[in-house]
Amino acid sequence: MPEPSKSFIEVAPDSHFPIQNIPFGVFKPGQGSARVGVAIGDFVLDLSVLEEAGHFELPEFQNRRVFSESALNAFLALGRPAWRKAREVIQHLLAAETATLRDDAALRAQAFHARKDVAMQLPARIGDYTDFYSSYHHAHNVGTMLRGPENALMPNWKWLPVAYHGRASSIVVSGTDVRRPRGQIKPPDAEAPIYGPSRSFDYELETAFLIGPGNSLGTPISVEEATDHIFGLVLMND
Repeated sequence: MPEPSKSFIEVAPDSHFPIQNIPFGVFKPGQGSARVGVAIGDFVLDLSVLEEAGHFELPEFQNRRVFSESALNAFLALGRPAWRKAREVIQHLLAAETATLRDDAALRAQAFHARKDVAMQLPARIGDYTDFYSSYHHAHNVGTMLRGPENALMPNWKWLPVAYHGRASSIVVSGTDVRRPRGQIKPPDAEAPIYGPSRSFDYELETAFLIGPGNSLGTPISVEEATDHIFGLVLMND
């Protein structure tokens, strides 16, 4: 099914959220609990309202209600067939030529929220995450600080993906204040370490991937199958 070229919702030409790009997220309106929505122009379309109206009663959704939840996990677990079908349904309902939402003032009043009036939440419950050390320039810079430019990277760095576990409990939504870490510091002229806030603060802009169905313990996922498991991505400040 081709993507519609225009929505009945007015979208500015320089908007990041035209009908061709409808990112999923979790939001909390002024009244009520958190639920799943998509961005379109300056609005958020509440998918729990469309779900309640029966627009996702399709085989791909396995008779499950996933958009009234406060995280995307249940939707992610349904896999790519459901992700693709959800996008088709949403784009069809938002299309300029589709009357379902366009001509139903009561349904529109329930389903649309101004983006400025909602609070975005973490999109998923994160039980664990793996951080990949995959940027050559970043790795080389760090290695240079530790070992000098001649030995910045191990000989097998380009062939062996470096990954390690991060602290999932420390992930917060954009706009949350970050407390400066505290720990032991030993100044050169001090006889013993002192306890206090860190004196330097590093941050890294990274791309974080949300994984869908996943795999059974010990069962690998091939490169060819990867797109069946990657739901989408977000920008992450590490």
